[in-house]
Amino acid sequence: MHYLLRRFIFYLAALWAALTLNFLIPRLMPGDPVLLLVARLQGQVDPRAVQALRLQFGLNTNASLWSQYIEYLGNLVHGNLGTSIAYFPSSVAEVIGLGLKWTLMLVGISAILSFFIGTLMGTVAAWRRGSWFDTVLSPLLTFFSAIPYFWLALIVLYLLGFILKWFPLTGAYSLELEPAFSGPFFLSAIYHGTLPAATIVISSMAGWMLGMRNAMLTTLSEDYVLMAQAKGLSERRVMITYAARNAILPNITGFALSLGFVVGGALLTEIVFSYPGLGYILLQAVQSDDFPLMQGIFLMIAIAVLGANFLADVCYVVLDPRVRQER
Repeated sequence: MHYLLRRFIFYLAALWAALTLNFLIPRLMPGDPVLLLVARLQGQVDPRAVQALRLQFGLNTNASLWSQYIEYLGNLVHGNLGTSIAYFPSSVAEVIGLGLKWTLMLVGISAILSFFIGTLMGTVAAWRRGSWFDTVLSPLLTFFSAIPYFWLALIVLYLLGFILKWFPLTGAYSLELEPAFSGPFFLSAIYHGTLPAATIVISSMAGWMLGMRNAMLTTLSEDYVLMAQAKGLSERRVMITYAARNAILPNITGFALSLGFVVGGALLTEIVFSYPGLGYILLQAVQSDDFPLMQGIFLMIAIAVLGANFLADVCYVVLDPRVRQER
């Protein structure tokens, strides 16, 4: 408990630092998002309303930086992330909510699938090192992982979507359907998400496999593994309970970090497939100098990364007795 309490206090301090940087960085960037909005509306906004818009977006340049910081923290405490400039007059929370559900479904499921499949394949490849499974699969997956996300996405989109017409080219669901909790809508969402998800899984699976394989090779030479084999325990039990359980710790750390960045979305993949996730929305926010929306998305990413790291610490306590015995 002392270990987890120390880690919890550390993450609170890290969250405060992230919030402060999240406040300062947009205000140090060049450009005026309010003037961009007024220009985009092409005379529909009275120039005398510019100051009112600044107040609406939390960009009151007449107030001191310290006053703005206090107001920013106060708004966060009340769950007020402000109004989006790119999606005006929608609030930042509404825009993030729209993109978050698609990102969690696409990138979240893809990250979990690639972790479990890659880790399992790495475990088997190390246990049967030198077999055809290890000899063929390791270099093949390494080849796919060397191809950048967006190149692989463009290749599969061109071949399977444009040439063979097996999958749709854009979107998260059929435009003929209304979003609803219905079978046809879920089937359409799965159909549209299959190609982007497969791209992410294939590209990231090799990293988990190679990491687990290398850690397993080191663990297999440990005395406790040899002792378990000498006691006549089943092959599956030695592989899973004794070798894989200790070798998986580095992969869990990496998986926790990847879960945190799930919230940020797979930016290039979402752009290639025109998938309406948070990565795509973040790109539009940067192009529009939408400071409130950028702050909201970065805040979500920071909370997700810190929360995932704390979850990894909890897993370490459960899996590694040395951490529980630390004083």
